[in-house]
Amino acid sequence: MSRRSRVQQNGINNPILGHIDMVAFSLILALVVVGWLMIFSVGFEELRGFDGGNILSSSAGKQAIWIGISALLFAFIMLIDWKFWQAFAYPAYAVAIVLLFLVLFLGAEIKGARSWFNFGGFSFQPSEIAKFGTSLALSAYLSTYSADLRKLRSQLVAFGIIGLPIVMILLQPDAGSALVFLSFLVVLFREGLSPVYYVVGGILGALLLMGLVFEPKYIALGLTGVSLLVLAFYFKDKYRRYWIIGALAAVAGGYFLARQGGYLKYVFAAGVLAFVVLGYLQYQRRNGWLTTQLAALLVIGSSIAFAANYGFNNVLKPHQQDRINVWLQPDKCDERGSLYNLAQSKTAIGSGGVQGKGFLKGTMTKGKYVPEQSTDFIFCTIGEEQGFVGTAGIIVLFLLLLLRITVIAERQRNNFARHYAYCIAGILFIHIFINIGMTMGIMPIIGIPLPFISKGGSSLMGFTIMLAVLLKMDKHRSRI
Repeated sequence: MSRRSRVQQNGINNPILGHIDMVAFSLILALVVVGWLMIFSVGFEELRGFDGGNILSSSAGKQAIWIGISALLFAFIMLIDWKFWQAFAYPAYAVAIVLLFLVLFLGAEIKGARSWFNFGGFSFQPSEIAKFGTSLALSAYLSTYSADLRKLRSQLVAFGIIGLPIVMILLQPDAGSALVFLSFLVVLFREGLSPVYYVVGGILGALLLMGLVFEPKYIALGLTGVSLLVLAFYFKDKYRRYWIIGALAAVAGGYFLARQGGYLKYVFAAGVLAFVVLGYLQYQRRNGWLTTQLAALLVIGSSIAFAANYGFNNVLKPHQQDRINVWLQPDKCDERGSLYNLAQSKTAIGSGGVQGKGFLKGTMTKGKYVPEQSTDFIFCTIGEEQGFVGTAGIIVLFLLLLLRITVIAERQRNNFARHYAYCIAGILFIHIFINIGMTMGIMPIIGIPLPFISKGGSSLMGFTIMLAVLLKMDKHRSRI
């Protein structure tokens, strides 16, 4: 028997690892091992007080148990026919929605949010199941013949599948987990959703963030100036220069009046409105579409800025305002208060230097200076003990995994499997980007774990199930 035949025969005889993508599997295994070692390092001091009988109750011991359970789940999924997941995609989604509904009433309240079910010593977060269920349901819908993202009806259905769990999670409230569901925009873009949605969404998102930092009247003034200048440059007659001068004068005068406050700002608003209306009436025939779009941007953008500012100052609770200020306006925060976590996180990462202090030698790690260091801020431990080399290595492992999932997606013969692969890639990317970003201050601190590395059974099992189903589908791609 030839070597190739023996390999094929071994693959057939091994129902779990046979024909599996070993590159992706090895990357996942490496991340799990690194994660456990970092959790062991964070809890090393507490391990000294344990004897052999209760060592499993330590953080590293509990995580080892969850790794074992996740390994059994992985093996079990490998034994299930891949068609099961496509056939039961919608029921899985329905179960996830029911769990999200029940947790609002039966869930345990932790840090002001009802996001967890607790049964004795076991707890799990239904939003993890919702990510998986939404991935299956969205993939199933996009695989139907009637789904065409160039049509409004298909777009509404796809947005509805994604939006329902977002609303349910926001009611808990858990903005961090809800934000992860925006990752499904990756698969929608891959399957033909117009880039216009992403451009408009990016502009509106930027205006919303600006409304949290700047006074809305200045944002409205800026939008007005941009709109007037664009209009003026599109004018093709002898009065063009006067319109440009008028636009600049309107912005300068508006800025002066806006700073004065009182009723003068309304005088400015009336003058700008009259200016826009005159421009619209004069050039409706040739540039009506442009004027309409600029007017819509001015009205909608200003409304979003005002709404964001009002909501921040009058709706959000003080601790929620602090989270946003830590991200967008850290100079307004107390380093011993709301800014403490981020300040300690940056110090821990920076103290590692290039090569780090060494495994089990992190002084800030041992001293527990960074809160939630084994969960949300575990990247700090890597930075302190392994330095730039270690953090760069982790990022490379994640990038290789994302790249490999993309390769797996593009070689699928089944549309459902391809859609599902891009859903998982999007979820992983959002988790990685936000978690690492929030430890360095470039993203808000919203409590999102680092896949396969942060401590927690719910997160580990969730990612294990999602990746196991993908590898199972890829394993049988040649038979589909």
